[in-house]
Amino acid sequence: QVQLVESGGGLVQPGGSLRLSCAASGSTFSRNVMGWYRQAPGKERELVARISSGRETIYADSVKGRFTISRDNVKNTVYLQMNSLKPEDTAVYYCNAGGGLYYTGDSWGQGTQVTVSS
Repeated sequence: QVQLVESGGGLVQPGGSLRLSCAASGSTFSRNVMGWYRQAPGKERELVARISSGRETIYADSVKGRFTISRDNVKNTVYLQMNSLKPEDTAVYYCNAGGGLYYTGDSWGQGTQVTVSS
């Protein structure tokens, strides 16, 4: 199973930006579909974005035009650039590996907290 470690979370003001990183172990990273999900207090975990090995991407409607998912197959890392952040983006963000572009894989990171507040 792939080991995933997220970083880059923190406190940011509304309208600000953050970039999350997820470092993955193993030699199969370049073939894996990768994704970002988030879970706010009292809510279910939800899809944010996914990226295929061929760099095809999908996004939740709530983040389209503000967030960008990307990957570096040399560094075995997937990124989530988050711009124009809103208070409703506050959540724990999780990295996911495996599955397909439209379905979730089995491997999860430990999560990183993002708080958007003035």
